[in-house]
Amino acid sequence: MSDSIISVEHVFKAVTDSTGTLEILRDIDFALNARETAAIVGASGSGKSTLLSIIAGLDTPTGGTVRLAGQDLFALDEDARAALRARQVGFVFQSFQLLGNLTALENVMLPLELDGRKDARAAATEMLSRVGLSQRLNSYPKVLSGGEQQRVALARAFVVKPAVLLADEPTGSLDFATGEKIMELMFDLNREQGTTLVLVTHDRSIAARCDRRILIEAGRVVPEAVAA
Repeated sequence: MSDSIISVEHVFKAVTDSTGTLEILRDIDFALNARETAAIVGASGSGKSTLLSIIAGLDTPTGGTVRLAGQDLFALDEDARAALRARQVGFVFQSFQLLGNLTALENVMLPLELDGRKDARAAATEMLSRVGLSQRLNSYPKVLSGGEQQRVALARAFVVKPAVLLADEPTGSLDFATGEKIMELMFDLNREQGTTLVLVTHDRSIAARCDRRILIEAGRVVPEAVAA
């Protein structure tokens, strides 16, 4: 697994409350190489989004670990994990997660500015043009359609040229035709930048376009469904 960009190693996740202990993930173990695309699929409540959060280092496992570019995420403190995420990981969410008080351009500039990039405006402008929004640079999210907001979110994720892109139901709040266009754009950008793409989806057609399909049932990977 040393050559893998993402290595998920015997990950368990359980939560305990007054009613007892709930096992969400049970011995999840797989690795992904650079440029690989993988869809995490399964029924609602199967643990897909929890797994994605653990891969990102946003949630901590009860057991096991995740290595990102060879670095053990959970050997790091929260600040170091956040710094590694900022350098290596992009995110695309179903709900877009744009900042309403910032324009499209400012939303895409933000991660670059946080990284101290002097070319933030030029790079963000170029990326928004790449996703077809060169005429919407100064528009705020509230006046953008759902598809346009997701394009801004894609531009923000890809502008930092992440090694890994994590997407949680990226077309879940879009109509079919808009969702198809967004996924086409996501796969195009993924190929152009050589990013490793991991997405959670209920859409079988999207999952079928990925190199790997990782099916989670009752918190476990179903082995025969992990296909290269």
